[in-house]
Amino acid sequence: MRKLFFVIISGLMFLPNANALDLSLGSAVEKVVAESNDVKKSEANIQKARAQLKSVNANRWMSIDGNMSYMNFIDPKHPTSGHGMPIPSEISALLEHRLPAPLPVSDLPDNMFTAGIQVTQPIYTFGKIGNAVDAVHDAIDMSKSAKDLTLREVKYAAANLYWTAKMTDEIVAASERDLNNARAAKKKLTAAGRANRSNLIKIESDIATKEINLSDAQFNRDTAYNMLKIMAGIDETEDVVLTDNFPDEFDPMDVKELTSNPQWDIYQKQIKMYESNSSSKRAGAYPTLAAVGSYSYYAFGTHMDNMFEHEGSQSASVGLALKVPLFNGGLHSANATIEAMNAEIAHQELDKSKKLLREEYNTAVKKYKHYCDNLGKLNEAYNLAKKAYDVSANRFAAGQTSAIELSDVSSALYQMDMALLNAKYNILMAKESVKKLGE
Repeated sequence: MRKLFFVIISGLMFLPNANALDLSLGSAVEKVVAESNDVKKSEANIQKARAQLKSVNANRWMSIDGNMSYMNFIDPKHPTSGHGMPIPSEISALLEHRLPAPLPVSDLPDNMFTAGIQVTQPIYTFGKIGNAVDAVHDAIDMSKSAKDLTLREVKYAAANLYWTAKMTDEIVAASERDLNNARAAKKKLTAAGRANRSNLIKIESDIATKEINLSDAQFNRDTAYNMLKIMAGIDETEDVVLTDNFPDEFDPMDVKELTSNPQWDIYQKQIKMYESNSSSKRAGAYPTLAAVGSYSYYAFGTHMDNMFEHEGSQSASVGLALKVPLFNGGLHSANATIEAMNAEIAHQELDKSKKLLREEYNTAVKKYKHYCDNLGKLNEAYNLAKKAYDVSANRFAAGQTSAIELSDVSSALYQMDMALLNAKYNILMAKESVKKLGE
């Protein structure tokens, strides 16, 4: 009964943490994307571009301006007399049909209140507004493509974080196996009662070295996990279990020629935006035709409290206004040329990007195939290294070989373990590169 109890307790000690968070590659990518500041900034850039569109579109519609003022006319010759100065002729003309009889200068109304509204509606601007609106539409499309590009980069980075953390798990496990093998060899050596001093020193040295390797591997694992937690928005104190494992086999990828990429879309929209801006700047040298209208109201009085005793004056007007730029020193032409050269620069950047990204894409495809081809050979080499270690370990246990040989084959097995793990990591990241560039 006591033995059964011990077995149950021992089993519970080695059960996975029930409260640990199971994290697959897909869920890790989703969490990293949701937490990404770069993705949030790209979304903010889209909203900013949409607000800019509203700002530019506002130039299409009428503008309405109101004004209101109060003035008291003062005679500069007698500023303290309390009487206003003679009313200016243009205002006197408005008063002639409002005042009941001629008044002395001292009784002339020297308080005036005015209010009015002015309305302007652009009719034709020769492309100044239309091209500016088109440019902002292109800017919005650029922001959307930039978000797509950011999402691809973030997903690639998330996959890299995940497989890096998973690889550190495997390195810790391999380091523990390597250390346990060395400790087992020491136990066999001392248990057989033939502890050759040189063999014992060699094994002790190997154990010390492998303990350091294990400590380094555990430190790297904790660092990789912490980085994954930070980027995925997981509390650093929460235990995480990575549920996706390194595959033993990889299928060939069905890849096609790279014909599109968000970076190319950005440059293409940028070219169109600069061209539209150039046309808009050039149209600044052309006339602007607008419909205009206004309404004004005037009230007068000898004192502020009697300004509205008499019926005020009103005036209104409607018409067309043509604004014609005559000379600005070549400003519009220069600004148009600047935008046109920006479009040319973007065109050159597009050509360069197509060459580089196609090469990067093709290289990633070749890397995937190259690493997959080598994987079979690495598996075979690992199996041979494992057999060599088993043979050497058996010979060492029988006293037929030295600790130096055992150390050499053990080191070779560990190196093959690392090479096999690194090859799988490279295959997975090559596949992620292909997805990032050509998805």
